[in-house]
Amino acid sequence: MFPFFIVLLFSFSWPASAHNHEDFVQCLSHYSNSTSISQLIYTQANSSYSSVLNFSIRNRRFSSPSTPKPLVIITPLQLSHVQAAINCSRQHGMQVRVRSGGHDLEGLSYVSDVPFIVIDLIEMRSINVDLETSTAWVEAGATIGEVYYRIAEKSRTLCFPAGACPTVGVGGHFSGGGYGYLLRKYGLAADNVVDAHIVDVQGRFLDRESMGEDLFWAIRGGGGASFGVVLAWKIQLLPVPSTVTVFTLNKNLEQNATKLVHRWQYVADKLDEDLFIIVILQTVNSSSEGGSSKITIQASFQSLFLGGVDRLIPLMENSFPELGLTREDCLEMSWIESTLYFAGFPSEESIGILLNRTDSGVLLSKYKAKSDYVRKPIPEAAFEGIWEKMIEEEEGRPILIFSPYGARMAEISESETPFPHRAGNIYKILHSIYWENEQSSVESQRHISWIRELYAYFTPYVSKNPRAAYLNYRDLDIGVNSNNVTSYKQSRIWGIKYFKNNFNRLVHVKTRVDPTNFFRNEQSIPPLSSRVKKTGN
Repeated sequence: MFPFFIVLLFSFSWPASAHNHEDFVQCLSHYSNSTSISQLIYTQANSSYSSVLNFSIRNRRFSSPSTPKPLVIITPLQLSHVQAAINCSRQHGMQVRVRSGGHDLEGLSYVSDVPFIVIDLIEMRSINVDLETSTAWVEAGATIGEVYYRIAEKSRTLCFPAGACPTVGVGGHFSGGGYGYLLRKYGLAADNVVDAHIVDVQGRFLDRESMGEDLFWAIRGGGGASFGVVLAWKIQLLPVPSTVTVFTLNKNLEQNATKLVHRWQYVADKLDEDLFIIVILQTVNSSSEGGSSKITIQASFQSLFLGGVDRLIPLMENSFPELGLTREDCLEMSWIESTLYFAGFPSEESIGILLNRTDSGVLLSKYKAKSDYVRKPIPEAAFEGIWEKMIEEEEGRPILIFSPYGARMAEISESETPFPHRAGNIYKILHSIYWENEQSSVESQRHISWIRELYAYFTPYVSKNPRAAYLNYRDLDIGVNSNNVTSYKQSRIWGIKYFKNNFNRLVHVKTRVDPTNFFRNEQSIPPLSSRVKKTGN
């Protein structure tokens, strides 16, 4: 592990507590009332253990031999298996990590520095779409791509506002907020959850009615892993036109990219609610007149418009004429086809590719990410410094993504869910750096240092008091809990950055539903006056 936080270890060593896993496995069979559960348990002695663990490790930073591994992985098929895992973990002093798709940017769904098990929900991914009510029940192990595919199976004029990466699991995505290209039209994924199923610290199965509105509020943006194991979400499906329009316009520095990005800041959050234009910034090779190549910055203006090109062009001419969009730049398609477009699949690919849970491209690399919110346009001159820093990073692949807010996001109250980043935010920034798996730990640390320096450069230009961050872009740099003491004061350092004033309410919910802090990680919500006993849990 790299030195972005100091871990306070428990008084025992891993080997001393590892024997507990044998008792834990026996306990699972007892609680589940099923002999079949033995086929769903993977200890480190099991020949399939490594393949099961590695399949959903999305950040290769956490796949090295030195990365702490779970003592046991369980891949439940049903409620009783999850209840057994929780009850036995509590009884035998195991910390629990819950993995849906494995995209936690700091690996917290499958890494811990104390003895732990992983409840991997990969086998709990059924999706039932109800056209009569325009709703769907989605198990937490399903991916965004599977959700989109199952909706399209039933209707081409219904959609759901979740992310662009199809392999992301809905368990973490929905519980942290979840956003995509429908953000300005319909808000977050969490804004459109109408019911949920969760197993609490006592192993009880709860729905919205039985868990109460406070807990239901907390798991829709406050991170489900602090409060229990979310098994399923009931989501509200929303109307979408039969035809949408997409475009991607690439502009480099020699094509006026700086002025266009600067101008975008003044219009992006004020556009028609049917129009979403994201900006993706990265370094690319550019050929000069002499035939030599040099590194430049490419700004990709990528858009989803809920309607046809005939309506889009006049909107762009009125709102953002500087971009110079033409009909030839645009593609009309169905909404489900647009999900493939934004995921980067070839135009000839069938929608069946959305069922593939395997990542490709940069998502097979090591990476580090951070996030910011912008409330006032960044001065044009400041972008020159950003470009210089990006070009300095020669061996990694830096990518910045500016996601516009406004429209529906500005209409929803900051306290409606734990996700507080609403009115007043022009856009969110995702800072990220990717690098090759083969690079050494020293080289990895250099890339991490680079992104921290870039983040520092942005300080004068982003939100303040607090400097806000997005939970689903997990960043342990902004603060962590220590493993033997989880204090309100310590957790508030990072908590107000993710949740602002909603942090206090989350703490009160946690205190009520999990007073002993059984469900915890380096950035979990603490109960009041929590001090964890010196046990494996």
